[in-house]
Amino acid sequence: MISRASDSVWGKWWWSVDKAIFFAFLTLIAVGILLAGAATPMVADRLKIEKFYFLKRHLLYIIPSLSIFFLVSLQSNSNIKKLSLTLFAVSVFLMALTPILGSEIKGARRWISFFGFSLQPSEFMRPSLVIITAWIFAEQQKHPEFHGVFLATFPLLLAVFLLICQPDIGMVVVTLMAWFSQLFINGLPLIFVAAIAAIGMGCLLLAYLFFPHVTARIDRFLDPSVGDQYQITRSLEAFSNGNFFGVGPGEGVVKKYIPDAHSDFVFAVLGEECGFIVCAMIVIIIAFIVVYGLIKAIKSNNLFILLSSAGLLVQFGIQAFINIASSLHIIPTKGISLPFMSYGGSSMIASGITMGMIFALRRNI
Repeated sequence: MISRASDSVWGKWWWSVDKAIFFAFLTLIAVGILLAGAATPMVADRLKIEKFYFLKRHLLYIIPSLSIFFLVSLQSNSNIKKLSLTLFAVSVFLMALTPILGSEIKGARRWISFFGFSLQPSEFMRPSLVIITAWIFAEQQKHPEFHGVFLATFPLLLAVFLLICQPDIGMVVVTLMAWFSQLFINGLPLIFVAAIAAIGMGCLLLAYLFFPHVTARIDRFLDPSVGDQYQITRSLEAFSNGNFFGVGPGEGVVKKYIPDAHSDFVFAVLGEECGFIVCAMIVIIIAFIVVYGLIKAIKSNNLFILLSSAGLLVQFGIQAFINIASSLHIIPTKGISLPFMSYGGSSMIASGITMGMIFALRRNI
């Protein structure tokens, strides 16, 4: 046990963090490791590479993710703001290069390769944008003449424009939802909420009309007879096979047939091998992190902490919802990672940064 009297950095950190959320997100990481061990060997076999290649890389990504989480969680509000400005600037620069220099995968350019590693800059843009927006709104409260909402729109529009250029409509939705949640908490009148909702629906309609891959996914969702339903059919079969208790760790078959079983459809692997009960527990853990975190944030008298925490938690929750709902065919399929559980270095490290920011803000209340 660590003594409360300990003067070490680790000791001071341990007694200042919210342990309920800490153990909740460690549980997600642990389940993610189990899923990587179950799903990735089949992917490696299909690609004719070393069997545990992806599992080793998944474990490798966890080390910097946890290290960055710990370092970020130690920071003051001032340092979190500085980190976010730097991270946003670098991410936007790389996102601008991605459509030109990025690797094309499934019709989209979202990744840039460095020394054998693929980086998705938009993953790092999202948490930094949340902090910047909260900072601007908090300054508006201190200085009413400061046009915070107007100013906060510029980094949002820049981020959305760059995401559309890739294109990555799912990431646009996650980004906008987090931004609008902050705007609402900041005191947006209901009439403007309705107007923004209408604009959002209009943007989705435009995406349906002008982006062929969005059109195809929505058409397949609305009419199963249209287009290829292979992955979602297999995903639903996996949940059906798993029933309440699952077929057992490592015994599932869906990972043999779904190309993205280790990433976008990792929840289907969990459903087949561990069953409904474990899946429900994961959903409850994710919901707990979001709801419990929001309840704690609301108790803060600091608007910056409230808006930052709310934006980061909504972002985390919406991303998880999109991944899980896609696997269950509740919404059209969208390639987006399940935080801490899907394979992917950018997602894992960005999730570590996000959680580190949440913990830092919680410690600074």
